[in-house]
Amino acid sequence: MYRALAVLRVVVLTNSIVLNLLSWGDLARPLVAAGALVAMSCWTAFAAWAYDAPRRRRAPLLVADLLVAVGLVFLTLVVQSDEQLENITTLPSFWVMAVVLAWGIHWHWVGGLVAATAVSLADLTIRDDISQTNLGNVFLLMIGGPVIGYTTGLLKEMAAARDRAERSAAAAAERARLARVVHDGVLQVLSLVQRRGLDLGGEAAELGRLAGEQEVRLRSLVQQGDSSSLGSSGDLARSLTQLQSRTVSVSVPGSTVDVDPARATEIESVVLACLDNVRAHVGADAPAWVLLEDMGDSLVVTVRDEGPGIPSGRLEAAATEGRLGVSESIRGRVADLGGTSSLVTAPGQGTEWELTFPKQ
Repeated sequence: MYRALAVLRVVVLTNSIVLNLLSWGDLARPLVAAGALVAMSCWTAFAAWAYDAPRRRRAPLLVADLLVAVGLVFLTLVVQSDEQLENITTLPSFWVMAVVLAWGIHWHWVGGLVAATAVSLADLTIRDDISQTNLGNVFLLMIGGPVIGYTTGLLKEMAAARDRAERSAAAAAERARLARVVHDGVLQVLSLVQRRGLDLGGEAAELGRLAGEQEVRLRSLVQQGDSSSLGSSGDLARSLTQLQSRTVSVSVPGSTVDVDPARATEIESVVLACLDNVRAHVGADAPAWVLLEDMGDSLVVTVRDEGPGIPSGRLEAAATEGRLGVSESIRGRVADLGGTSSLVTAPGQGTEWELTFPKQ
C-alpha cells in the first residue's frame, strides 16, 4: 500500500505543478512558488524512499510529513494573491491528500481522521471567505482519510487471519505426517514392549505397564493434534490446578489467568515434562511443587523438587548422547513460545525450573 501511495504522490505532485503553472502569471511571488514546488518534488522523492522500509515508518516520519503538508498550505498566503485565495486551490492542491492517506494506512481510521482534520483546518484558516467548493474539498478529506484507514485495518486483519490459517494448515500437515511415522514406528514398539513385558512378568511387567501408559498417551496426543483437553479452556490457572495430585502441589492466583488455548497447552506440556523428570529421576512418590505467577504482561511458572539435583554437565552430556528431554521438551518449547527458562540445581539441593512466558 505504501508503494501504491508513492505512485499517487507523483500523480498529485504533477497535478499541483500543472495547476500552479496555469496560474503562474497571477502569482504574487512566483520565485517563492518555484522554490515550494521544488521542495514538494524533493519531499515526494524522499517520502517514497522513506515509507518503503518498515523500520523507517515511525511517528517522526509521519509527523514531519504532516508538518510539511500543513506548512505548504500556509505558504499559500505568501505565494498567491488575494484574488487567487478566493477562487483557486491552495499551493500544494491535492498533494496534501498523500499524507492523509499515509496516516490512515499507518494508524488506521484514527490516524486518517487526525491528519484530515489538521490539513482541513489549515486550508480553512487561510481563507477569508469559505466557498462551497472549499467545503466540498474538506468534506472529501474528512471522509476519505478515515475510510481508507478503516479499510487498511480490515486488510491487515484479513492478512493476519490468512497467515494464521496457512500456519495452521502447515502444522496440521506436519502433524499428519508425524502421526503416520509415530504410528508405524514408536506405537508399534511400545505395544510390543507392553505385551512382552506382561508375558515375562517381574520387573519386565512393570516396564510393560509403563510402555502401555506411554502408548495410550502418545496415541491420544497424535489423535488430538494440538487440542489438549487441559488447555482448551484457556484458563491456565484452572488447567495447572488439574495437575495437582498426591505428590504434586499446585499454587495459582485466585483469579483466572486467560491465555490463548494453544499457548496454554504448550505451557502445560512444559510443566508436565518437568514433572515427568521428577518421577523419572527422583522417584514416583517424590513430592513436587508448581507455582504460577501472573506478572501482568508475562507469566512465571516455577517447578521445584527436593531430589538429588542434577550434576554439573549432565544436561550437556544427555544432549550429546541424543536424549533431548530437557533441551527440547522444556527449553525448546519455552523458546518457541518466546519465553526464557532458568534452571537452579545442585547436588543434594533439589532442582528448580523458573519458566517465564509472555502472555501474547
